[in-house]
Amino acid sequence: MKVVLLQDVKSQGKKNQIIDVSEGYARNFLFPRKLAVVADAKAINDVKNKESSDKHKKEVEKAEAKALADKISELTVKLSCEAGNDGRFYGAVTAKDISEAVKAQFGLEVDKRKIVLDAPIKAFGTYKLDVKVYPDVVGKLTVTVVEK
Repeated sequence: MKVVLLQDVKSQGKKNQIIDVSEGYARNFLFPRKLAVVADAKAINDVKNKESSDKHKKEVEKAEAKALADKISELTVKLSCEAGNDGRFYGAVTAKDISEAVKAQFGLEVDKRKIVLDAPIKAFGTYKLDVKVYPDVVGKLTVTVVEK
């Protein structure tokens, strides 16, 4: 008997998957617990519509992420930090500082966890950092650290 799973069922399959099970298992276990429905034309059509809807949603999100990555790649964030008499840097610039600077200077929300920074920046200069906007979509952010 073919059924469409309404929830994940251990050792059987994931939600919205069409599987073949014995009639007794379906009638005595899956149907009473509302874990599955009979795979008729309506149920199969609903699954296909849901899959195409999810696919379209992911495509739209990826397109928006690419647009944001392109916008981020054009930006140059300027941070000014204090230095001592010997020209040494006080403290460090972290991903949080960069995220706040992007929001203050350009009004863009960039999550600090998405900024790839191996170690805090402890020297003046210009740095190119990756910003992971979406899986497989990365923007290059230019950060310039200058002395106050």
